[in-house]
Amino acid sequence: MAAGKVYSFEEVRPHADRKDCWLIINGKVYDVTEFMEEHPGGDEVLLACIGKDATADYENIGHSESAKEQMAQYCIGEFDAATMPAKPVKVEDFPAPSASSPGVWRTVLQLAVPLLLVTMAFGFQNFANTETE
Repeated sequence: MAAGKVYSFEEVRPHADRKDCWLIINGKVYDVTEFMEEHPGGDEVLLACIGKDATADYENIGHSESAKEQMAQYCIGEFDAATMPAKPVKVEDFPAPSASSPGVWRTVLQLAVPLLLVTMAFGFQNFANTETE
């Protein structure tokens, strides 16, 4: 961690996309850019936490002890809570996930493959029924 560096919300806010992602968790600032592709929940989970104090999101997941220990390597400093806006920052203020991201394609495949299999099974069943008639 950067020795004694304290970041304001305005310093953290610009770091809000896949190529440069900082999160605020438990009063600390984490640069998770290098961890985006490795995150077990996908990069969308991390991107959903930008622009706010992500402490509740982080704690609600129930991370393992090894995950908590791994966080230390991404910590870059402390967060000045007095600079947090009273009104939450709108998601529209941040860049939208691009369609070329691996997470989007993974989601599309997770939906398309079962649909394709059901369609094929239905087609084979109808084909077999027409052959026996």
